[in-house]
Amino acid sequence: MKHYLLSVVQPAGGTPPAPDALAAIMRDVKAFNDELRAAGAWVFAGGLHGPETATMLRPQDGDVLITDGPYAEGKEYLGGLCLIRAADLDEALEWGRKAALATTLPIEVRPFVDEH
Repeated sequence: MKHYLLSVVQPAGGTPPAPDALAAIMRDVKAFNDELRAAGAWVFAGGLHGPETATMLRPQDGDVLITDGPYAEGKEYLGGLCLIRAADLDEALEWGRKAALATTLPIEVRPFVDEH
């Protein structure tokens, strides 16, 4: 089994869904996570706070400079992640498809280096 990262792509400045819609999304995400666990594909998953909560640590002149804020600003940001085990890219893409339907957000699927 190989490992893949499913990244949840969150639009910057988007309007959160209404409470009823959010409850349905959270129910679907829980069902997706339960399916991952039942299939033995689950490793870890979680949501992230917004990029405004990020702290950057940069090596500089033999020390580390600590600053507030995200590394880069953009129209989208990493809203959450899911680390899975899958036999191959096709299986990982199928999990990504299910994640996109559950979250209603774009999902980026990426393999880990040195496992392929």
